[in-house]
Amino acid sequence: MSAPKKLYIKTYGCQMNVYDSERMAETLGGQGYVETKTPDDADMILLNTCHIREKAAEKVYSELGRFKGLKAEKPDLKIGVAGCVAQAEGEEIMRRQPLVDLVVGPQSYHRLPEMEAKAGAGEKVLDTDFPEEDKFEKLKRRPKAKRGPTAFLTVQEGCDKFCAFCVVPYTRGAEVSRPADRILREAEDLVERGVREITLLGQNVNAYHGAGPNGDMTLAQLIWELDKVEGLERIRFTTSHPNDMMDDLIEAHGTCAKLMPYLHLPVQAGSDKILKRMNRSHTAESYIRLIERIRAARPDILISGDFIVGFPEETEEDFQATLDLVEEVKYGTAYSFKYSTRPGTPAAERAQVDPKEADDRLQRLQALLTRQQREVQDSMVGRELGVLFEKKGRFPGQMVGKSDYLHAVHVADCDAEIGDLRRVRIVSSGANSLAGELIA
Repeated sequence: MSAPKKLYIKTYGCQMNVYDSERMAETLGGQGYVETKTPDDADMILLNTCHIREKAAEKVYSELGRFKGLKAEKPDLKIGVAGCVAQAEGEEIMRRQPLVDLVVGPQSYHRLPEMEAKAGAGEKVLDTDFPEEDKFEKLKRRPKAKRGPTAFLTVQEGCDKFCAFCVVPYTRGAEVSRPADRILREAEDLVERGVREITLLGQNVNAYHGAGPNGDMTLAQLIWELDKVEGLERIRFTTSHPNDMMDDLIEAHGTCAKLMPYLHLPVQAGSDKILKRMNRSHTAESYIRLIERIRAARPDILISGDFIVGFPEETEEDFQATLDLVEEVKYGTAYSFKYSTRPGTPAAERAQVDPKEADDRLQRLQALLTRQQREVQDSMVGRELGVLFEKKGRFPGQMVGKSDYLHAVHVADCDAEIGDLRRVRIVSSGANSLAGELIA
């Protein structure tokens, strides 16, 4: 019996890419591949790329350059580029890096087995189509091996919003939602393998409109179906758009016990002028009123957000409006970035903010967000929270898990096992985590 081939996957970017990498590894497992943690002994290297961050393509080329020596030593080594950079620059990747054997876009990776076979025969293979068939149905079923207590599950892909700064509509395509029965089958399969918490993924997940038994279902209706899955204890979802936060989803946050009190709802800016230039289709006021409605349904919900500073034409007054919005909303956690151009997007052609000014604004925003995050964490001290334990800690007897609010929680002298969901009293708050003790 021949030794299995080894696959090394490096994943960049969002949780959806993490999910995609898992599925790519599974489908290549049917071709005799097993995963390895180092590229040095791999028979195939796959870079699953993201196009959101600055100079994303150049970082991919730099990474590929590091494999030149390895390719020279192992001529049979196959190197592939997947994901959003592959979708955006497929032919250019092949031209600039001859060592690349295959390039596959995020909608075509179910075709990897055939592509791998062609690459093995010496062909250069490129597939960045938006195929009509459902890639999830074409993928191999997940193997029944035991897995950790948390999992991602993609339910929706693509985006129709066309924000002026974003490449997702061009790299992931139009909004497509998976049928509910297929999602439920996959969720049940995950639970059978030990998963107790599932995070539903989508570029615009709350725009979910997958086929159900009586017509298209909303995300809230899907969540209520998942609520019926025995053994599934927690449900989360990300990432959402304010315009698709429907009444039934707000209500679900207040009434569905399995839906965790955490919501990532990006606003991006607090200035209506900048929001309009971003093509966000909501105002600062409508966003704040939406947060009020969500908190009325679930008062303890932790709100997370995304912010872009230094967007083209942003003035100090516009930036102050963002600070004012942050002060009013009070975020439990947030992600903030300095604007960077994306070729092909509308904002790339506009007058840019001075980089030093953008840097200064980012530092000021992050200082405010950090203060708010710490205040929310400190407010957890003395509370009793549910904690799903995911791994052992750095010290003997220590376990680490996630709270209902997605905070990392460390518990010493802990008799819990990985996968246990236990009640924990929070005793202290650190920079990025909490410490607690099991409640007897």
